[in-house]
Amino acid sequence: MEFSEKLLNLAIEAEAALADRFAEIDKIAFENTRRVMDSFRKHRVSDSMFQSTSGYGSGDKGRETLDLIWAEMMGTEAAFVRQNITSGTHALTIGLFGLLRPGDALYSIAGKPYETLEEVIGIAGEAGNGSLRDFGVDYLQTDLKPDGSFRTEEILGNLRAHPNVKVVFIQRSKGYLNRKTLSVEQIGGAIAEVKRVRPDVYAVVDNCYGEFTQPCEPGQVGADLVIGSLIKNPGGGMAESGGYLAGTSRAVELASYRLTSVGIGTEQGATLWQNKSMYKGLFYAPHTVAQALKTACLAAYIFEKLGYDVEPRWDEPRYDIIQTVKTGSAEGLCAFCRGIQMGSPVDAFVIPEPWEMPGYADRVIMAAGGFTQGSSIELSADGPLRPPYTAFFQGGLTYESGRIGILSAAREMLGSKR
Repeated sequence: MEFSEKLLNLAIEAEAALADRFAEIDKIAFENTRRVMDSFRKHRVSDSMFQSTSGYGSGDKGRETLDLIWAEMMGTEAAFVRQNITSGTHALTIGLFGLLRPGDALYSIAGKPYETLEEVIGIAGEAGNGSLRDFGVDYLQTDLKPDGSFRTEEILGNLRAHPNVKVVFIQRSKGYLNRKTLSVEQIGGAIAEVKRVRPDVYAVVDNCYGEFTQPCEPGQVGADLVIGSLIKNPGGGMAESGGYLAGTSRAVELASYRLTSVGIGTEQGATLWQNKSMYKGLFYAPHTVAQALKTACLAAYIFEKLGYDVEPRWDEPRYDIIQTVKTGSAEGLCAFCRGIQMGSPVDAFVIPEPWEMPGYADRVIMAAGGFTQGSSIELSADGPLRPPYTAFFQGGLTYESGRIGILSAAREMLGSKR
């Protein structure tokens, strides 16, 4: 793969400017790796825990120990992590249906959730499909301020006015919105205000894309349930599938009843030779996330220098692995995704095209040349075909391969302008 001297020199310039940011990222990766290894040591992780169970999976020591380790990593009382959770949306659905009952209300205080949750909630799609709304659960929403902070007074007022609010929902990452990602500290501050007025509600955090980008997680600042996907950050590029839910003992118990059945919860679940990949993925996760963060920083620098609006900027703090680039046109967005696909290790010969993807309101284009289908911790990019035609870029199992992907995307976008 050949790149112009201009692009190669721009990458060298970027890396010089990013030296301090890369050092900060490495420091966080070291601290999070230390936490993981301390927990492995504490729980006496051994080769015997990588063995498989079938059928009911009762008494699976590897599964039970991994749950304990995940609770420690997320700063919570309890957790479960399972390979048969198919996506972040699936994990979130388990959590929301586990906590909410007819007559309750779900209150999203960081704006509209990710588009694939709209049909789960019932604010999109057909009635009668089994959404929360079909089961008598109401929905409230408060958007963030233009500067990305919470509208605290409005939130507290709504909590006082709506005693049926049972779950306060916070999406850490931006989804397909052009907003800033929330830090753990911001989330903790919002939860503290919510609990001051309504200590009875569950604070649920969609932690997708945010794990291990900071030295702490939302469970350490008061979240009752923290939820994410293993084919994003915490699977480290090793987990083939799966998701996790971590939180207070009661919240996790209720969620586990939706995972299996009431009365069984986490006591069953065959691991089918997946324990090893989940342990190994968690071990790799802090380092792999650091590679993705460095790739995102490089993308921000290069595309800002090429004249595009990016968020976050290359010298700003990062609280997830997502980098956005406003391409300004449908062709620009498609060119970006073509370049990422060309610069990927798998299916580099494929040309991505926009399509009507289930769960999305607009046609979406996706570049995903990874070893695991849909894995966002691997080099990938996507975006809905609507103004301002924002490319949502994330991942990179290694910085070196991420660098190639970014240069490939830049080359395609420069070519599309001719």
